Amino acid sequence: MLSAFDSRSSRLALVALIVIIGSFYAGTLSGPKPSLVVHRSPPLISLDLEPQIKNKVSLTYRGESLRIPPTGVDVCPLPFNEHIPCHDLPHIKLLFPDMDLAGTRALERHCPPFDKRLFCLVPPPVDYRVPIRWPVSRDYVWRGNVNHSRLAEVKGGQNWVHEKGELWWFPGGGTHFKHGADEYIQRLGNMITSNAGDLRSAGVVQVLDIGCGVASFSAYLLPLDIQTMSIAPKDGHENQIQFALERGISAMISVLSTKQLPLPRSSFEMVHCSRCRVDWHENDGILLKEIDRLLRPNGYFVYSAPPAYKKEKEFPIIWEKLIKLTSAMCWELIAQKVQTAIWRKPANDSCQLQNAERKLLDMCEAMEESNPSWETPLMNCIVPYSEPVDSQKLPPRPERLSVFSKRLEKIGVNLDTYNLNTRFWQEQIQHYWKLMGVNQRGIRNVMDMNAYYGGFAAALSSFPLWVMNVVPTRMNSTLSAIYDRGLIGAFHDWCEPFSTYPRTYDLLHASRLFSLYKGGKEGCLVEDILLEMDRMVRPQGVIIIRDEESIVSHIHDIAPKFLWNVESHTLDDEQGKMEHVLVCRKTFWAIV
Repeated sequence: MLSAFDSRSSRLALVALIVIIGSFYAGTLSGPKPSLVVHRSPPLISLDLEPQIKNKVSLTYRGESLRIPPTGVDVCPLPFNEHIPCHDLPHIKLLFPDMDLAGTRALERHCPPFDKRLFCLVPPPVDYRVPIRWPVSRDYVWRGNVNHSRLAEVKGGQNWVHEKGELWWFPGGGTHFKHGADEYIQRLGNMITSNAGDLRSAGVVQVLDIGCGVASFSAYLLPLDIQTMSIAPKDGHENQIQFALERGISAMISVLSTKQLPLPRSSFEMVHCSRCRVDWHENDGILLKEIDRLLRPNGYFVYSAPPAYKKEKEFPIIWEKLIKLTSAMCWELIAQKVQTAIWRKPANDSCQLQNAERKLLDMCEAMEESNPSWETPLMNCIVPYSEPVDSQKLPPRPERLSVFSKRLEKIGVNLDTYNLNTRFWQEQIQHYWKLMGVNQRGIRNVMDMNAYYGGFAAALSSFPLWVMNVVPTRMNSTLSAIYDRGLIGAFHDWCEPFSTYPRTYDLLHASRLFSLYKGGKEGCLVEDILLEMDRMVRPQGVIIIRDEESIVSHIHDIAPKFLWNVESHTLDDEQGKMEHVLVCRKTFWAIV
């Protein structure tokens, strides 16, 4: 006789099999086999295929000067199929010979110098297939695309992920919600609203999930139209973010250690930590103060971890420290139930200012809104509230998508400019679908590499996809306004690789990105950014580039060297002038 779990598993597996078979015939699940082949020497394919591709398999480093071979960009050897340049373990071991002593510092971004930076195309793994499409991908992905079993072995009992033949199955569990994220999310809503509602009725629109695992918490918040930025380091559970992204859930590699997260202040109604392995009680609560920076007024900190409920070992001591720190920060412990404690940040900073006068905590200097949080050291102080920014009342989604943020006024953007940008991208999205010629359900993970005010993402909000809005560090901090629209994103310097796994995104959008780095330093060249785009985009993924004519022309000439197919078009820009647009498609190739 099967147990209840086994019966449920069998039913789900049968349902999945039916969905997969149906999806195969509908063309939404299984994609074609690689259309081009990179070969070693001697060739493993017939000679008549050789003219189709000339790129060589070679471990090639960038060096101080950049040169692309006449045959095209070299292809990295197969073992580099999961290469993440700024989280590369061999390089980090050189920086931190004793990684145990380095602790979480070793999990931060550490980009290699030029002579150690690879300049070759990252290959897919041997059994890579076109990813399963959303919404099936929430629960099932191809095992060959993320061929790691560690999480299934060590977290199987907590229902993170299970092996099902050629598939990975995600039942929706987590360390503190092994019976399902949906039940856990409802419990959090009940705790906050005294059983009167859910998280959405409690005003939660955007969540930061720290130590997200495979991001099932985020996946099950989507029915409430709650947007989540899920983060976790590349640590012992090194492929957790890779699983999340393969599922089609918003996530990026990041860790709380010595630097601020690359996110704007006052952006989340909730920060969530479910056994996130963060020592919040250490170093005078400096990491809790980073959470205070990120929370909006009246925002919630949800903490599901042993100190909230266990009475043995060192847990009571840790809990006592947390109570002392959060009290000094004027956070109110509003609920404590089962294995979870929930604090609420105050609506204003009057209590915090009083506690600062009593020497219970330190207040930071007033922060300039236009400065992005990028490679910024953590501050052991509380960021003061900013008027009128923190007093702006934001509606729930979808109304929030059209909000004109007070933060834009502070950096000199007026309402007319904002509205023009919003209308412009609504028009452009219609053109894009025609130019791309893809099934709209075939695109799930999207990145806007120069997001301005988030108009591109807002125009896509009615489609079953999510957008990572990236604001380059040399731009004003418009990312705050993007969060005020109910969207998510991060700061980044495109002179460096992004903190994500290869083959992360179905669509990359780069509007006026390259001209930002025109005449820039080494590492910011067009070719450097194109290489990173190739690493991030999935096989058969689309890259849309619009920029100055000279830049677009140069990219048009060299894109085939990256094994991209390129189409050139023209569209109107925001001033009604013709602008050159490239629609590129990454070829599905493989090493054999």
